[in-house]
Amino acid sequence: MCSSWFGRTTEISVQRWRPEVLFERNGIEVSRETLRKWMVGAGLWLSRKQRRTFHQPRLRRESYGELIQIDGSEHRWFEDRGEPCTLLVFIDDATSKLMQLRFVPSESTTSYFGALRGYLDEHGCPVAFYSDKHSVFRVLRKEASGGQGMTQFGRALAELNIEILCANSSQAKGRVERANRTLQDRLVKELRLSQICDMDAGNLFLSQFLERFNERFSLKAVRPDNLHRPLNVAAVRLNDILCHREQRYVTEQLTMSYDRRQIILERGEVSEGLAGKYVDLYDYPDGRLEVRWKGHSLPYRVFSKDQRVSHTAIVENKRLGHALALVKAQQDLKYTPKVMTNSEKTGYKKRGRKVYGSQESSTPTQAALEMPV
Repeated sequence: MCSSWFGRTTEISVQRWRPEVLFERNGIEVSRETLRKWMVGAGLWLSRKQRRTFHQPRLRRESYGELIQIDGSEHRWFEDRGEPCTLLVFIDDATSKLMQLRFVPSESTTSYFGALRGYLDEHGCPVAFYSDKHSVFRVLRKEASGGQGMTQFGRALAELNIEILCANSSQAKGRVERANRTLQDRLVKELRLSQICDMDAGNLFLSQFLERFNERFSLKAVRPDNLHRPLNVAAVRLNDILCHREQRYVTEQLTMSYDRRQIILERGEVSEGLAGKYVDLYDYPDGRLEVRWKGHSLPYRVFSKDQRVSHTAIVENKRLGHALALVKAQQDLKYTPKVMTNSEKTGYKKRGRKVYGSQESSTPTQAALEMPV
């Protein structure tokens, strides 16, 4: 009886302190369950189900070519017949029409440049692309002192007058995400039936697959307008846009560093005055490298350093598989870097011994043979 009375008295006292515990936070200690019940009664507690967040569905854009969602899907597209790779997917937001498909080793700037060129040649320039926050599209380090505040892909789109927008979540670009899941099922089966086992054959197959897919699953846009603009750019100019471009400082020895290589400018009337200045480097997807100063191409030679994936390199998750494949290939080759002498670095060539007198015009070897014993 006393125990029951004591418990009732304690409950009354705790009930009297409830407002102070909930709103004044004056340090009164109660059990977790008691506090939860008080919060439920005060309307402050939400269950796990009630705390769930829901993404409001976004309506499609009304016009074809207004917004193109882009993404890369890493998958075993060829199953056990080939190595895993990435499929770059371009899909129109208004019609769910697949605009461009391309198999690439991984999501990289060079890969997207190739896919973008195919898109521009076939469809023209859309209003905007919609992507995730991959480093290809967005500068991750805002505090970086170098650069122009945009990625190489963003710089190329700016020169083409195309906007790039980054989604805050995967649900925001759900159309391309759902297309990736569909392709991982439907396209894999099509590739299996056609016995395709590598990226080159797969890219040839994608054009006919894309046409059949769009005939069956694409929708009609709300408005009949096509907002693609014609690509009024010459092929040579487009090559300069869709490449990796950087500026490099020229030392007093007319050298500069780029991509673990030392570039040495050939001495000439123009290059002699470039010490202490910046020149433009154009690194093309086909492997060509061009050095320019105010639009003029400069001759150079290259001293290559050890071409390897550098120790403790920062590799993004989407490129990890491709980076490991490169590392494995390098290890299989058992590459041993060659140590070059100073003469080889500077391009020094040994000349023969000069002989004076009547035999001055003869070669050193001939002169030595004709000399009397």
